[in-house]
Amino acid sequence: MPSRWDTVQVDGAEMRCYVAASDSTGPHPAVVVIQHAGGVDQFVQSMTDLLASEGYVVIAPDLYHRDDPNNSDDALTKMSRLRDVNIVADVNSTVEHLQSLSGVNAASIGITGFCMGGRVAYLMPARNHDFMASVVFYGGNTMVAWGEGTPPFDLTSDIGCPVMGLFGEDDANPNPTDVAKIDDELTKYGKPHEFHTYAGAGHAFMNEGRPSYREDAATDAWQKCLGWFDKHLRS
Repeated sequence: MPSRWDTVQVDGAEMRCYVAASDSTGPHPAVVVIQHAGGVDQFVQSMTDLLASEGYVVIAPDLYHRDDPNNSDDALTKMSRLRDVNIVADVNSTVEHLQSLSGVNAASIGITGFCMGGRVAYLMPARNHDFMASVVFYGGNTMVAWGEGTPPFDLTSDIGCPVMGLFGEDDANPNPTDVAKIDDELTKYGKPHEFHTYAGAGHAFMNEGRPSYREDAATDAWQKCLGWFDKHLRS
């Protein structure tokens, strides 16, 4: 399964994106994968590769591209500089690039993300109705705007696709109370969604390289993610 780095133009600058695609003949449905605080690192690349192995064209944009590549700031400091207006621009440019690729079914695109990427996977279906399905892995800070603008939670009425949420019961952000509020908000606006919470799991339970990894929860959540995309992107 081939993978590569593409360069996408956004706001007059270059943004690198990790791309992985199935070997088989297309057109394929596609998925945008949004990074966690660590960026488009080994974990995010591995999840991108796994999705591609299921027959998708998958792309993971580097949302830290506005940072000086020579700075040595830690991941949380880099994440603190992100602003929603830039995130939306970055993901929109990623979608446009994805739709231009050969072998992509431009009318069948999903989005998923982990941690801060889960937050973006909730934000973007309200900002871009090209998305046909979203899978949110433990997206925190959904009730908070990054920079000026409206928090993702307050944009729920604008969401244009079905949303799956996968959460850990022991997570502090989002905690179970936050998850229940988001669930209720989606229900209030009649948005198709399905939430699952895993006992004994906290934040980042999908990341095999961290102590927070929980194999049973990760295995089940990944199968649910694949099922969601299969249902909404292949029909």
